[in-house]
Order: sequence, then C-alpha cells, then structure tokens
Amino acid sequence: MAKKIITISREFGSGGRFIGEEVAKKLKIAYYDKNIITQIAEQSGFSQEYIQKTSELSPKKGLFAYAFAGRDITGKSVEDMVYETQKKIILEIAEKESCVIIGRNADFILKERDDVLNVFIHGNMPEKTQRICRLYDLTEAEAVKMMEDTDKRRRANYNYYTEQKWGMAANYTLALNSSQLGYERCEKMIMDCARV
Repeated sequence: MAKKIITISREFGSGGRFIGEEVAKKLKIAYYDKNIITQIAEQSGFSQEYIQKTSELSPKKGLFAYAFAGRDITGKSVEDMVYETQKKIILEIAEKESCVIIGRNADFILKERDDVLNVFIHGNMPEKTQRICRLYDLTEAEAVKMMEDTDKRRRANYNYYTEQKWGMAANYTLALNSSQLGYERCEKMIMDCARV
C-alpha cells in the first residue's frame, strides 16, 4: 500500500467516522478516533472529559479574551496546549504504523508526509438529518441544530489552527459525498486510492 496513512475529515452526520472505521477494518490497519483523547489526557494531564469538550474548540481572539482566558506564562491557552499535545501524538502515530485517523486536523498536521491520503466526507442535508435523528433520537430541528453547532466548532478549530478553510477541496486528496455515493462506494474509493 503506497499511502499508509488515511485521514478523514467529515461533516457531522455524513457517516465519515463509520466509513473510516470500515476502511481500517478492511485494510487491517489501526483506527484512531476517540482513542486519541485518552492519549492526549495522559500526556497533557487534563481529564478525558475536559479534552472531549475542548478538543474541537479554538482560543478566543481579542485583547479582552486574551486577558481573561486561562493561559500559561508563554501566553498559550489551554486549547493551544491540548492542540500541541494532539499534534505530537498524531505525528508519533504516523511514524509508528499504518492507520486511519478521524478528524483532529490530521490532514494538516501530516501535510509534509508523502504517504498520506486526505479525505473529506460530506453529505446532503436531508440524508444527514435523517441519520442524526435516527442515531440520537432527535427531532429534525434538533438534528439540524446539532449538525450546525458541531460543524461550526470543527470549522472554527480547523481554520484557526491550520490557517486553511475546513472542507475546501484543495486541502484534500478526495472529497466524497456519502449521500450520493453511499458508504460502501466511499469505502471502496478510499481503499482504491490508498493502494495507488
């Protein structure tokens, strides 16, 4: 396999996590998603619950926010410290083994490597809404709000730490619409590209 690391960024509700997990199983390679949180917690000293809540946040901008946010003596925010630990772990994982990494700006963190396949999974609103309603037992309005809030956090974090635009096709090797292609075809396309 020429590309040994697959990063998957995704819109909430697009099935990107499921697709990534299936790709990892079929290729018999490691899968990293929420298990990275455990490693970040161990190395940073913050609790897993705290990491879970803050790992997709970005520091507040502006002088007022700077003055009142929790920062260390170098001026780094807690979010910066979490991000730096996350970055270190992702770089270590990439050195160690073939894997699929879900989210966490891994596409940007590993951009200097030539053995990485970066994928962005998106979908159509009706299909994503139905999926979230089913998975979380929500009304359509609640599902839409949950998707908007989650994607807003992901976009802000990605744009802040990478200085790129989240979801922009130029940042990825593949951008796949899971609503139009279906999960199995997305998985096949990712695996075919990983073997090139």
